[in-house]
Amino acid sequence: MSEAAFNTGVWQSPDGLTLYYRDYPGPQDKPPILCIPGLTRNARDFEPIADAFAGEWRVICVDLRGRGQSDYAKDTDSYIPTQYVADLCALLDQEEWGKVVAVGTSLGGILAMMLENQRPGLLAGAVLNDIGPVIEPAGLERIRDYVGQGRSYPTWMHAARAMREQAGEAHPDFQIEDWLRMSKRLMCVSGNGRITFDYDMKIADPFSDDGAEAPADMWPLFKALDKCPVLALRGGLSDILSTATLQRMQSEIPDMETLTVPRVGHAPTLEENDVQHAIARLLGKVCR
Repeated sequence: MSEAAFNTGVWQSPDGLTLYYRDYPGPQDKPPILCIPGLTRNARDFEPIADAFAGEWRVICVDLRGRGQSDYAKDTDSYIPTQYVADLCALLDQEEWGKVVAVGTSLGGILAMMLENQRPGLLAGAVLNDIGPVIEPAGLERIRDYVGQGRSYPTWMHAARAMREQAGEAHPDFQIEDWLRMSKRLMCVSGNGRITFDYDMKIADPFSDDGAEAPADMWPLFKALDKCPVLALRGGLSDILSTATLQRMQSEIPDMETLTVPRVGHAPTLEENDVQHAIARLLGKVCR
């Protein structure tokens, strides 16, 4: 578990949900790092970022609606990117942080691109973790196969072994302690004492073949990032972000730094040394 101390904060969504974030303190004269999680993940997923950078930087880690400690939506049709962006804009309006450095994993990276498109100049920097303007169909189908399944486990060890079975190809070098750590980030103890994934299973409802999970053409959204420092991370085994897409991303924004993490699939955990050094380089550009 993370060693960094944090405060907690809440904000109201446009449709009246109470949403939650972790606030790891840092200097007020730098833009905060805004960490936006992937589809089934939550604020705990960014503990490696907090451990590495909190104190030197303020780190804000959000629970999107239906995840973690945030309220579940009454209308499951609201589990779509445009609503998540509206929610994040409500947070930005409430806290008045000005510019932020966005770190987005998978869906979170899409939301970061959408935020900059909606509010040009918002981002002082962006880290896209294993996501780009083209999502590979095989990876999307894999995610559809497991999201919203509602499985539960009697112990953390059972949960860790289930995680290994589900995601072993993405992290072939993980030991059981790594799977335990990941399980405790992605799961929680439910009301009946069993361990379950820490999200509303109904987030899967709009996540269908109609493409509701992302805008149809994301290249314009991506190219809108060209006015701030950008780091694109790719897992070397990723089935979501292809090498061809990463190469085109590099050609669209030549100043962007790219890093492929070997022997990791979707998505890098952000604990990797090379990843943290690359993020530190990006933050160094933000300071200038």
